[in-house]
Amino acid sequence: MPRYALLVEYDGRPFAGWQRQADLPSVQGAIEAALAKLEPRDHTIAAAGRTDAGVHARGQVAHCDMVRDWEPFRLSEALNYHLKPDPVAIRGCVRVAEDWHARFSAVERRYLFRLLMRRAPATLEDGMVWRVNHDLDVAAMQAGAAFLIGNHDFTTFRSVMCQAQSPVKTLDEIRVERVDGFAGPEVQFSLRARSFLHNQVRSIVGTLERVGAGAWAPEDVKHALEVRDRAACGPVCPPFGLYLMGVGYPEAVFA
Repeated sequence: MPRYALLVEYDGRPFAGWQRQADLPSVQGAIEAALAKLEPRDHTIAAAGRTDAGVHARGQVAHCDMVRDWEPFRLSEALNYHLKPDPVAIRGCVRVAEDWHARFSAVERRYLFRLLMRRAPATLEDGMVWRVNHDLDVAAMQAGAAFLIGNHDFTTFRSVMCQAQSPVKTLDEIRVERVDGFAGPEVQFSLRARSFLHNQVRSIVGTLERVGAGAWAPEDVKHALEVRDRAACGPVCPPFGLYLMGVGYPEAVFA
């Protein structure tokens, strides 16, 4: 069966997450329903990452197997037609080898978290950013984040529901930057790793926010990491503001 890689963008607000659920809307379920309109049968797609409820994506990658030999552009156009009105878009579609896998072939995931600093409610950006009503010390957060780069046991920053076999991960990059956003000043966190634990990014961002607010010293992040205790983690920030930006593969999939 021909296999296709899909580059997927979605607004996570209406969904209970990526993964298909029996009684709740999901991104996977929406795409599989659209595929069934093109080839009436049960479809099962796989993705590079299972984002949680409320988490967005600009560069999620999934793959699907079709019976018909579709021209990739026509497949993406047909899917986008049948995905309406769900806030899901297929930005790219490429024929790949039959043994290529959106999850297992991936070598890198990139996430962005947007934190808006302003007292007024975020009306136009509601659900797209995490708003805090105080200013944050970006330099202090950068200092705290530096302790997390590299290969570590991230038990402290791992959800108790995480199903990963090991808490050891390598965080290749974490950048903390202040930018002038559409709705006001933002702190943007960019993280890059081969893979992440469940709630790892939100746990890190929530902890670094405490550093920026002055409630934690940067060195407290190092201590929290080293004790390997979930109770030592700072507050887990909400999913609003988290975006799966892209997935890397040994060879570029989408031009």
